[in-house]
Amino acid sequence: MSRDFDAVLFDAGGVLVVPDPTVLAPLLAFYGASDDQSRYIRAHYRAMATKSAHGSQENDWSQYNETYVEEVGVADHHREEASYVLNRTRSAHLWRHRLPGAREALMALHDAGVPIGIVSNATGQIEQILSHAGVCQVGHGEHAPVRCVIDSHIVGVAKPDPRIFDYALVHFEGLQRNRIAYVGDSLIMDVAGSRAAGLRPILLDPFDDAKDHDVERISSLLQLL
Repeated sequence: MSRDFDAVLFDAGGVLVVPDPTVLAPLLAFYGASDDQSRYIRAHYRAMATKSAHGSQENDWSQYNETYVEEVGVADHHREEASYVLNRTRSAHLWRHRLPGAREALMALHDAGVPIGIVSNATGQIEQILSHAGVCQVGHGEHAPVRCVIDSHIVGVAKPDPRIFDYALVHFEGLQRNRIAYVGDSLIMDVAGSRAAGLRPILLDPFDDAKDHDVERISSLLQLL
């Protein structure tokens, strides 16, 4: 990809962290699901693609749950119950499993002098989770330094409402909006929201689920380098 951006904002869920497979695999094994944790990472992206295809908004995870349990191997006759259990279990605090390359990509961008930050739909917990998961923190510390972590619950605006990005952009004064990339995993929440805010949307799409959509895609955060 061409380096025609001066700064990068990141979503958290599905970009830096995913629902913890070390919790969900034993939970769904009761319904015959696989214990292969890589399938749970794959399941997230397929489920997000299905969620976007149905135009589901932030508060509707029904399509996500159904696709997720199918992808990890739950049999047809157990999927309704497994989807219900997944929905009851997958709390905001379970989005804590650090994705491979997440910390490394953020640190490399910081070391290269690229301003970075986080904008996430969350419930007030995401800054602490990203730090505890070893991904990043605001300012200097042992992980990748970022300029801000914007949590929708704290600021009162959630994607795809483009106003949420205004809370991050005050930390990037002097940079043009169209020179700031936003990396997310949802066509509805992230691509549409950041595009409406005048940013440059980039979809993290490691399994080519969005290959037929008109959006810039990367398969790994390391491609940003």
